Amino acid sequence: MEDKQSVRVTILSRAYTLRVAGDPREVEAVAASVNDLMLSIAGRVPDADSTRIAVLACLHLADKLRALEKQVQAKHGVDPQLVEQLIAAVEEAV
Repeated sequence: MEDKQSVRVTILSRAYTLRVAGDPREVEAVAASVNDLMLSIAGRVPDADSTRIAVLACLHLADKLRALEKQVQAKHGVDPQLVEQLIAAVEEAV
């Protein structure tokens, strides 16, 4: 089992300390991407609170994931069970 290390990230001006088993730079990059997305949404919906912004960001990311799933299935005829396992792994990581 890999040792976990703490990584501090900031998303929408809030600091979070996360425990990660992998490369901390990967988590930092993902957090930066999420922060950019949420800031972009906040700029377009200025009256939205952080919860609404987070929900809109989740919907956006889920839509992107579903589109990628469809592309992979169309190109490679991937087993739907495998896709479900990959989705579960992504959801667990988030």
